[in-house]
Amino acid sequence: MISKTENGVPLAVEAWTVSSYGARWLDDVARPRLRPATIASYTATLRRHIEPEIGTVQLRRLQPTQVRALLASKLESGLSARSVQIIHSTLRTILAEAVREELIERNVAALVRAPTLERLEAEPWSVDEASQFLATAVRHRLGALFTVGVAIGLRRGELLGLRWEDVDLASSLLRVQQTVQRLPGYGLVIGPPKSRRSRRTIPLPESSASALAEHQRRQTDERRSAGDRWQDSGLVFTSTIGTVVEPRNLSRLFEQLMVAAGVRRIRFHDLRHTCASLLLAQGVPPRVVMEVLGHSQLAITMDLYSHVMPTALREAADAIDRAFES
Repeated sequence: MISKTENGVPLAVEAWTVSSYGARWLDDVARPRLRPATIASYTATLRRHIEPEIGTVQLRRLQPTQVRALLASKLESGLSARSVQIIHSTLRTILAEAVREELIERNVAALVRAPTLERLEAEPWSVDEASQFLATAVRHRLGALFTVGVAIGLRRGELLGLRWEDVDLASSLLRVQQTVQRLPGYGLVIGPPKSRRSRRTIPLPESSASALAEHQRRQTDERRSAGDRWQDSGLVFTSTIGTVVEPRNLSRLFEQLMVAAGVRRIRFHDLRHTCASLLLAQGVPPRVVMEVLGHSQLAITMDLYSHVMPTALREAADAIDRAFES
């Protein structure tokens, strides 16, 4: 301690607790650097899970056994392994900053293993199921949204954040530039896409371009009917008066349309999985599928969809045979 003091290294302040330092980290470190969605996740994790359990523990006295007990209790309470992983990751990130500030000498959360996550395979629709659903959805005023969602695998927030200025119908191109989310403490937020790779330009299939053109004509009629009540947001998919569509309302509409179409129920996000599965089954290279979906790494695409690539894998084996035959 004397040596550190002489070298100007600050010693841990007794007053810092996990709770007080976590709040300071949110305000001074996280908010200036991170997206609202990430901050909302960190805030909720701190307040709901970390602070009630170890919030009063002094930062420098926190032990790996306490972190391990925290994670174990959350698993026992019924939280999923993924939720407990997020708790672990949040605490580890906060303590890493405390180490950088030399308030503590080690990151005890990094010494504790997070629970192993068993990946559940997505159950996307088949071509027949997707076609059956779209045949029903197309009759709804937002039918084009589902056509585009299945065809190019946009996320829910990307679909709701799509602007007409991002759509080039003449060239059949669509640019993903922003997303819409409802976040605790923020409300409806229009912000940048999930990652740098998520900001992308995608060629539109002819069926999607035609659906968007028809949707544009329908929206023009809605604007005329709404008159002074119309609020011009510039968005492609809006409410009947031009405002942003509430994400939860879109999910409810999706549920209603699945029932009406008589198809197997899936999550809205599984429309994205459906797009990827159909592309890979048609022999589209994984690298291209990665670009369409906006994944940050090819490994993510391969990990998620390797089980639906029998054609590509068979072709790889046949290529070896051809090489030796020649």
